[in-house]
Amino acid sequence: MLNQVILIGRLTSDPIIKVLEDGKKVSDIRLAVQRSFKNVDGTYETDFITVTLWQGLAESLNKYCTKGTLVAVKARLQTRHITSQEKDYYTLEAIGERVSYLSSGKKEATMSEEDTYI
Repeated sequence: MLNQVILIGRLTSDPIIKVLEDGKKVSDIRLAVQRSFKNVDGTYETDFITVTLWQGLAESLNKYCTKGTLVAVKARLQTRHITSQEKDYYTLEAIGERVSYLSSGKKEATMSEEDTYI
């Protein structure tokens, strides 16, 4: 079985790390991903896709990237079951597993070789 998604897009805002009660770090980033084809008006549309990054991946992205940085994200899709007062439903989430930095939007002047592919 294979569950893999590759997204290439620009960060729509600076990454923000949240620290959960158990001490784990998480960052929900949104990528602006341009479609590879034109619509009926002759323009390219853009999809805005949220990706969740955990621990070291979240820290590295926060350390080196800012709004507008072009990144490639290898992710997996997973479903989440949500129960509300009205009904139960499922949502689809992208969980980042690897990030490659494709443009220079880094916050710090030096980036090590090992930080290039987290």
